[in-house]
Amino acid sequence: MKVFMLGWEFPPHISGGLGTACFGMTKGLDEIGVEVTFVLPTSLPVAAPSESHVKIRTAANLSTATPAETGTEKIFEHVSIHQVPAVLQAYGRPGDFEKTLQKLMEMAKGGKTDLPSFALKELVEGHEPAHAEELQSRETFTIGAGANYYRGDLMSQVSRYARLAVRLAKKDRFDVIHAHDWMTYPAGMAVKAATGKPLVVHVHSTEFDRSGLNVNQEIYNIERAGLHGADRIVCVSHLTRSLVIRHYGVAQEKIRVVYNAVDMPLTDELAYKPIRQSEKLVLFLGRVTMQKGPEYFLRAAKKVVEKYPNVRFVIAGSGDMMTSCIREVADLQLGRYVTFTGFLRGADVDRVFEMADLYVMPSVSEPFGIAPLEALSHNVPVIISKQSGVSEVLTHALKVDFWDIDEMANKILAVLRHPPLQKTLSQHGGIELRKFSWRDSAAKLNDIYKEIVKSA
Repeated sequence: MKVFMLGWEFPPHISGGLGTACFGMTKGLDEIGVEVTFVLPTSLPVAAPSESHVKIRTAANLSTATPAETGTEKIFEHVSIHQVPAVLQAYGRPGDFEKTLQKLMEMAKGGKTDLPSFALKELVEGHEPAHAEELQSRETFTIGAGANYYRGDLMSQVSRYARLAVRLAKKDRFDVIHAHDWMTYPAGMAVKAATGKPLVVHVHSTEFDRSGLNVNQEIYNIERAGLHGADRIVCVSHLTRSLVIRHYGVAQEKIRVVYNAVDMPLTDELAYKPIRQSEKLVLFLGRVTMQKGPEYFLRAAKKVVEKYPNVRFVIAGSGDMMTSCIREVADLQLGRYVTFTGFLRGADVDRVFEMADLYVMPSVSEPFGIAPLEALSHNVPVIISKQSGVSEVLTHALKVDFWDIDEMANKILAVLRHPPLQKTLSQHGGIELRKFSWRDSAAKLNDIYKEIVKSA
């Protein structure tokens, strides 16, 4: 089995949860002998991991474009990103990409303009869009999270990634396409239209998770098109599966649930931290956005310090709610109790986990949530939102509704005040981690690949 993998992030030391999941799944696939070509939307060379079955492909892997590829570039320059796959699927057979392009050109010349918002006249006459020069000079995207996670015009970057993916796909042989999250769905559908290979889309989060009911309509349209255009949909939890069925109208028989996992410690023995008499540290680690619920963390912190002042709350991360969270700290008079670290990566993440006495994930909507597993791998007990996918499978964790700050505060106090509870949660949580294996998750993915290849 060979997979053409489309992902926006990959190296775990400079990525967030999505990058960690992509890396873990790919590593698991490699361990069971599945070949993976992983396409990243950067024009810079990226070193491949040591896994023997994994190849990393970027724009740096493209040679001089052939005339056919130049035609592909033209078609994508003038079509909005969520229209490209639909256009190709509607007006050309899978695997017959060049004839599809020619047919579109002929339609334009014949004055048939029934394709919505499609700049057919510009396509035929060869006019370049006003932003073409700027697009050519810009790096496709910046790997990594933080305040500048998405630079420039994200939609143009997603469109450019779709073009890159098609050009790379035409140079490769594979059995199935696997696209992770909405930024890669247009690329996945375009590669499917160009090659006729079956498409798996992997839902790590949805626009409803990120934005609540105030969804970005363009992103929602892309997600919906990708979900309906896929041959199989992989959701990271049953929570996400229900959301996809409810909000996107997807046939439930297309959906499979494959949980995320975590890398286990290198040693078999878990090294437990001694009980300290110094200030306790309660950790929030993640994007500081509406989805992650940082304001509920701070409101619970206010209730905790009123009864247990020997504590420090750490918010590790960055995001669009950072300013409002700083204001909230001031309003709640929590200045001496709260520390903002900004975005952390690599060894700094390990260090903050090693310092923590408790990890809290108060997410409003969390499709899965790898961070609690990472906390447990560092022997840190966790409190998690019931509105998370990981709560479906994690037993040895304290669970709360994200909005119930009284209960959240009570459970934080229970862990801080009772060292035996803290130790029990850490010990049993660490043992429970052994059921979360990237290799097992990858095996489930491979079964899905075989299923759709067989039925194609």
